[in-house]
Amino acid sequence: MLQKLKKMIIYVLVFLVVVALGIYIFMQQAQFGQEPQGKRLERIQKSPYYKDGAFQNLSPTPALAEDASYWDIIKAQLQTIPNKEPQQTIPSIKTDLKNLSNDSTQIIWFGHSSYLIHTNGKNILVDPVFSGNASPVSFFGKNYEGSNVYSVEDMPEIDILLITHDHYDHLDYPTVTALKSKVKKVVTSLGTGQHFEYWGFNPENIIELEWWQNAQPIEGFEITSTPARHFSGRKFTRNLALWSSYVLKTPTEQLYLGGDSGYDSHFKQIGEKFGSFDLAILECGQYNYYWKYIHMMPEEVTQAAKDLNTKVLMPVHWSKFTLALHPWKEPIERVTKSAKELGLPFTNPRIGEPVVINGSLLQNPWWKDVE
Repeated sequence: MLQKLKKMIIYVLVFLVVVALGIYIFMQQAQFGQEPQGKRLERIQKSPYYKDGAFQNLSPTPALAEDASYWDIIKAQLQTIPNKEPQQTIPSIKTDLKNLSNDSTQIIWFGHSSYLIHTNGKNILVDPVFSGNASPVSFFGKNYEGSNVYSVEDMPEIDILLITHDHYDHLDYPTVTALKSKVKKVVTSLGTGQHFEYWGFNPENIIELEWWQNAQPIEGFEITSTPARHFSGRKFTRNLALWSSYVLKTPTEQLYLGGDSGYDSHFKQIGEKFGSFDLAILECGQYNYYWKYIHMMPEEVTQAAKDLNTKVLMPVHWSKFTLALHPWKEPIERVTKSAKELGLPFTNPRIGEPVVINGSLLQNPWWKDVE
């Protein structure tokens, strides 16, 4: 009996070693990026937002609500949620991105948080994800049918590749590495540049900003990193790189590019500091009470737009991936309802449909025709 028990213990230990080794080997893949090191790490350690070995939010920000647990999330995941994903193809428009007019500033949304800003003859690409997945594995985070009609080949030359933070649904390894030859400058949050350098981007073309720092990557354009309430991480350790929203000043407009964020006082602070915005792009999906501090509820999105003093709200972070527990249409339905109640101008384009800044607002509820 004792001999059998010893053998069983040995088998279990061998199994655990094999599993640990498998995980270690898997995590060495390039897509997981690289933790900051060298001079970049020295700069990070001097940041006022870096304490106790990690970047911190401006306000205390627990990963989960105080009365929630990971067990609650697991149980919720096992429940059936009606209309969690669309059963029909997401409609889209295929715009020729290489021949956009220079007469106006246009924004072309690619679903979720990916979009191209074409302004004053320049192209700024934000958080592109064209690989079909919002995760490092193919069986999780797959895009909805019809939501991934754009590819790297469709992109024009990119003057600025702007990355808000290093989560997989915002920083997609297959996409950015395929874009490498088209990208002139990368602007991202402090620490995230380590991934790009590891993936073969020229360090001289990478600009990393911490909150309230700004840069002029090309003449006539200023980008300021502004706070967000979120987190970062591509492996098991969180917050080794910063997460940001951005204020983009072009020769003709001022735009707010929100990235991921829970609601907090930073929106009002940004609005007071920069005045009004011609348009604010804010996340409206992938929320839940369980993680209410790191993603906004739809009604908080419209309040954030009010705090920012924006002329127009453009809700994103929906219509491509299921990364939360709500029905897929719910974010846009709730945020547009709230915007109407508040008298807040908004635009809700189809994927690929150009939004013209200071032009007619696109307010076609196209999602109602999709089951």
